[in-house]
Amino acid sequence: TTQQMSMETKAKAEASSVPEVKQKELLAEIEKLKEELTKLRNISAYKDGDQPLSLENKKAGCPPVSCNLKIRRTLKGHQGKIYDLDWGNEGKTHVLSAAADGKLILWDAYLQTKAHAIPLRSNWVMTCALSPSETFVASGGLDNACTIYNISETMGQYVKNQKPKCVLEQHEGYLSSCKFIGNKRMLTASGDKTCILWDIETAKALKVFDDHTADVTSLAISKENGTFISGGIDKNAILYDYREKKGRVLKFPGHEGDVNSVAYFPGGVAFGTASNDNACRLFDIRCGRQVQRYVSERYHGGPATAIAFSITGNLMFAGYDYQNNACLAWDTRTAKVSQVLSGHQNRVSCMGVSGAGSALCTGSWDGSLRIWAK
Repeated sequence: TTQQMSMETKAKAEASSVPEVKQKELLAEIEKLKEELTKLRNISAYKDGDQPLSLENKKAGCPPVSCNLKIRRTLKGHQGKIYDLDWGNEGKTHVLSAAADGKLILWDAYLQTKAHAIPLRSNWVMTCALSPSETFVASGGLDNACTIYNISETMGQYVKNQKPKCVLEQHEGYLSSCKFIGNKRMLTASGDKTCILWDIETAKALKVFDDHTADVTSLAISKENGTFISGGIDKNAILYDYREKKGRVLKFPGHEGDVNSVAYFPGGVAFGTASNDNACRLFDIRCGRQVQRYVSERYHGGPATAIAFSITGNLMFAGYDYQNNACLAWDTRTAKVSQVLSGHQNRVSCMGVSGAGSALCTGSWDGSLRIWAK
């Protein structure tokens, strides 16, 4: 009947309108959550003298953290500026370095000797990485590619034209950083604004991460889960989960200059950044905001170039491009300088803490690596 047809038409119309109404409700809820997140982040307070971590430390009454590191080894052998370094796995004493002389050198930091050296195809190297098994080393730079070598069979030998295991090519800009994920995958960052996850065996790209709006400068891999942090010239740090299809989890704004270096805080719940705005910052992933800021006009007045954390997280180490070429050891909780590490004769370009946490290695444009320990 006409009445039945009218009722059916009305029911269909109501049914078809339900998803649209729900969609509007969800969009409104998303906007509301975004506003709440912005308030919680409170970016306007990122320069305040008392940051959340400082306030909590005052309430707890924790004593200041002392630091008394000394130069225990100086590794010399490069004939150009050192751009990157990478420590071996926990329990190992190997350090890999890459320099403008076009060489990768694997050092025994304890014995103060060279364990291996590889002349590269290009002198314009900017980054290097050592696999957890220490079977592979990788490098990249202005050649826009990541080249991986198998050193297990040539360890200790000088091979003038060592054949690469594979060359990972897809980036359209310089390679700024590379990190092994286990022994079978590689993560790279580039001046083409992207990061790429690779399968080493097939030399194929598995996933592209393209959320930065300018050159990506640095990477840090979490040991606790399948996430990584990238920093870029767009002044942002971005948290990714490479296990997820979408990839990007959260963007962390706050810096007023290029983000030069990123490093995970022990435990993986936070990370640190070093920037051209002369400051280092600590971001807590759980609340999605900055919880501490490290800056001191007394000890430095130049860009922060590198960052690393002690194995306990009590200290944060930072390198600077400043007239005294010093590194600073910061008390992570109070943002006070615990020690000035002086010794390099030029810009400190890279640093890292050993897997066992017993030593800090710093690399410089003066062509040397220095091992600091108690």
